[in-house]
Parts: sequence; structure tokens; C-alpha cells
Amino acid sequence: QVQLVESGGGLVQAGDSLRLSCAHSGRTFNSYVMGWFRQAPGKEREFVAAITWGGGTPNYANSVKGRFTISRDNAKNTVYLQMNGLKPEDTAVYYCAAKENRYGSRASLREYDYWGQGTQVTVSS
Repeated sequence: QVQLVESGGGLVQAGDSLRLSCAHSGRTFNSYVMGWFRQAPGKEREFVAAITWGGGTPNYANSVKGRFTISRDNAKNTVYLQMNGLKPEDTAVYYCAAKENRYGSRASLREYDYWGQGTQVTVSS
């Protein structure tokens, strides 16, 4: 069993930065894929970024590429999402997720086995 707890959300202005953290406990393996998703009011949950726990090339949604960076700290059992140049359209609840199977789509939320409770990010214009 894997438990995920997000933190770091808040209210910021357009152009500001935030760093989200996802602390995990329980068993994980280097093959696990860690992802960030977000859900804005009235919209479906969408993929933001993903990285394999053991390393490798991260993946990003086109909407955040060049502004957001996903990383992990194995010693702290934590995955981060550094968000720079925030825009009002980035406003959403951000969720951390873990996927046991390294294969398959990293962008499909149905592929993920474990989810955190979410953290709110609000960007004012």
C-alpha cells in the first residue's frame, strides 16, 4: 500500500511561483511512475507531469512545458512540482498519483493506482 500526501498549494498572483510536494509512505519501487494531475472547477482531471521514481526523462503536458518541473528526492521520499510563471488558468486542485506499472500511458489517470487528497492552487490575475 502506498500513501500520498500533497502540500504547498496556496493563493498567488499571476507570474509567481509555487512548489508542490508529495510525500509518500509505504512500499515503492524504482519502477513506479509518479505523476501530478490537476482538476479545475467544472473540468475533468488532467495530466500535468510524470517521472519514474528511479529516474529517467520526465513527461509534461504541453500547457505546462517550460514552466513546470517535476523532480524527486529519494532520500526524502518526496516528489516535487516546481511551478513558475503561474497563470490564472493554472488554478486547480493538484493531485499526486503513483502508478505501479512503468508501462502504459503516463498521462492517463486510469493507469494510476494511488492518489493523494489534493492541494488547492489559486492564481489571481
